[in-house]
Amino acid sequence: MTKSAMGRWMAATFLLCAFVLGATQAVHGTRLKDIASFSGSRTNQLVGYGLVVGLSGTGDKRGSEFTVQSIYNMLDRMGVRVDKATLKPRNVAAVMVTAQMPISAKAGTRMDVTISSLGDSTSLLGGVLLVTPLKGIDGNIYAIAQGSLLVGGVTASGTAASVSKNITTVGMIPGGANVERTIPFEFNQQEGLTLNLQHPDFSTAQQVAQKINDAMGGAFAAAVDGATVNLAVPEQHKGNLVPLLANLENLEIRPDNRARVVVDEKTGTVVVGLNVKLAPAAVTHGNLQIEIRESAEVSQPLPFSEGQTVVVPETDIAMQEDNRKLKLVEGASLQELVQGLNALGATPRDLISVLRTLQTSGSLHAELEVM
Repeated sequence: MTKSAMGRWMAATFLLCAFVLGATQAVHGTRLKDIASFSGSRTNQLVGYGLVVGLSGTGDKRGSEFTVQSIYNMLDRMGVRVDKATLKPRNVAAVMVTAQMPISAKAGTRMDVTISSLGDSTSLLGGVLLVTPLKGIDGNIYAIAQGSLLVGGVTASGTAASVSKNITTVGMIPGGANVERTIPFEFNQQEGLTLNLQHPDFSTAQQVAQKINDAMGGAFAAAVDGATVNLAVPEQHKGNLVPLLANLENLEIRPDNRARVVVDEKTGTVVVGLNVKLAPAAVTHGNLQIEIRESAEVSQPLPFSEGQTVVVPETDIAMQEDNRKLKLVEGASLQELVQGLNALGATPRDLISVLRTLQTSGSLHAELEVM
């Protein structure tokens, strides 16, 4: 199979898979908890500054003054007097520690933490994070982190070469943080709930409100806008919202999103939504190739002449342009769009150019998003 044929086959397979998955979702629907979040179930970001010790010479270099200052301050608090000018942080790295704290986390709950190098450390492999307080946006300490790091990469280097796999300056500690302070919020004391859709759409929001009202047997839910549905808590569920949400989050919803084509130019990936349509349009896609070859010829003078040997440059230019026919794509659906573009011999990279041109001409009835 030629390279161009392989590209057309991959494009057809990828886009048809998107079509099949979209059609399956439209038939079977999606659970409410997979497309929306309930108020009171969010997470909170925590961050802290700490030191990772025990590195094998892969820590921060002498120029990282903040690392040296941090080591000095830590030893000073422990009652160890040192000369800051003599500190060499080769086995120590300054890091930022981050965590996601659920709003329901109580004192004593364990959380995973992510550790990222802040200075010029080359690897955190084998390091141990010292006690690090994690603060919220309000400045309060909510958790304490400490422990041995897990690093998913490896690196090795010699005098003239080095090799690495994955990232060695980021690691994690499963259950490495202990919650010390709970967030002042009582989930069951809410008088009303808010549902936030992941992808705003008025039709979907109205459908969610209708499904909830049908399930609860009353007008308890109302769509405020395309992304928000307000829900009044019935009297029998006030103070005990868990059974109510357990029933509502499994309601089957059929999201009705806008027609959209997503293009990732970096990888050549094209995802076409189910509702994408094309107006009648004539499409052709040509390919112009220009090849320039540079060579050098040596000009040798005749014997006994006074001439000199010189190098004469030569340039050969060849131009080739594919002759592709004009194709008419009339009001195509998703499946017809795939067949039509592949009939043009389009590779994934070609699809990006064709789709962008169709969108500019007004023939593509969909939102084109380029990543």
